[in-house]
Amino acid sequence: MKKRLYILAALMIVASMILSACGGGAPAEKVKIRWFVGLGTGTDPAQVTVQEEVVKDFNASQDKIELVLEIVPYDSARDTLSTQIASGAGPDIVGPVGWGGSNDFYGQWLDLTDAIAATKFDTGIFDPALIKFYQVEGEQVGLPFAVFPGAMYFVPSMFDEAGLAYPPQKYGEKYVLDGKEVDWNWETVTEVAKRLTIDINGLNSTEEGFDRAQIVQVGYSAQWQSVLSVATFYDGAEKIYSGDKKGEFKSTIPDGWKDAWKWYYDGMWGDQPFIPSGPLNAAPEFGNGNAFNTGKSAMGLTQTWYTCCLGDFAKAGNEFQLGIQPMGADGKVNGRIDADTFRIWKGTKNPNEAFTVLAYLITTGGDKLLPAYGAMPAIPSKTQAFFDKKATDYPFVTQESWDVFNQGLAYPDTPSSEQYQPNSIEATARFATFFDLMNNTEGLDFEAEYAKLVEDLNTIYNK
Repeated sequence: MKKRLYILAALMIVASMILSACGGGAPAEKVKIRWFVGLGTGTDPAQVTVQEEVVKDFNASQDKIELVLEIVPYDSARDTLSTQIASGAGPDIVGPVGWGGSNDFYGQWLDLTDAIAATKFDTGIFDPALIKFYQVEGEQVGLPFAVFPGAMYFVPSMFDEAGLAYPPQKYGEKYVLDGKEVDWNWETVTEVAKRLTIDINGLNSTEEGFDRAQIVQVGYSAQWQSVLSVATFYDGAEKIYSGDKKGEFKSTIPDGWKDAWKWYYDGMWGDQPFIPSGPLNAAPEFGNGNAFNTGKSAMGLTQTWYTCCLGDFAKAGNEFQLGIQPMGADGKVNGRIDADTFRIWKGTKNPNEAFTVLAYLITTGGDKLLPAYGAMPAIPSKTQAFFDKKATDYPFVTQESWDVFNQGLAYPDTPSSEQYQPNSIEATARFATFFDLMNNTEGLDFEAEYAKLVEDLNTIYNK
């Protein structure tokens, strides 16, 4: 009996030594990473379900990190996040969120450069222009995830009726106008749009007798664009303020943006209008602000997300296709991309683990998340599934048209038209007031109102 006990004890000692040598004992505690959702999309119940599934998938895929989902209602998300950050208890990851939502926390986002290097993440899966898109003040504050590149939506039947060629569908191609090849730029768009703007008598806006008070079709609509995106599309991306601290900030709106707003205003209120004015755009027959969807606008420049909202257009038997974004006066394409992604709070105690989660969300997890968010993938190899789904909604749209969006990934607005501005909420509101004034005021003293805008911004920036 004693001999058996001695042998058993010896075996237990040996087993203990083996376990010790193999790193046995109490398992190491997992690193908790908090994922904050609510500053942008992601709070819809169906989206929450998918996000919970992605969290479960990630946690099952490895044994070192525990991902914890934190859903906050959109209306209270900004205040909640502000409180958390102020107390030093901010989440590790925030998103998905666009530039506008993230600007309220400017300076709070981690530079991902070191984490990308430490984890050996391959940024080569993205278009280089999109990597640069997320570089702010020399820091890589995000990586591409959900993207919404721009394109010129157009109605082929309206072009056919006017005897006009369709917009080009490949960047670098020319447009044929009156038998001559010309650049697809804003000058060309303007001329084409005028010929596509029709009054109740069937006259276009270039013809004598055109009745601007009874327009039944417009040639172009800046579909759901802000005043800043109108300028970016027209003249290209620019930083619109200078200075590093309060008291030194100054509005630096480029002259080309001012030209863009003059062009836009003239397009509504000039002698040969081709853009719906505020009152016309707001009329029920023009869709209460959704002009292209009514089938009364021949062209509308906007982003991929607009494919969410053309159900009435298609039900009415209308068809649209997609053309490339126009060039500016400098011969460069003035592209725009709306985009959502995940950001890491720079106060995180576990930057590499947080980045491991972020990398999962924008790649493997993105396969489930992106359809839930209704977004186009930033990874080119994954876009076809998105367009296959869109093709079921709009079977008349050609593959050549969908490919315009793929091409558009190379033309982001860097910096974004939703770029950070000092005191950004009030500054953005002031721009919106200026835009509303242009849309709804015939005979506006443009120079005076523009000067007042700049003066007000200088005050707002330095409050």
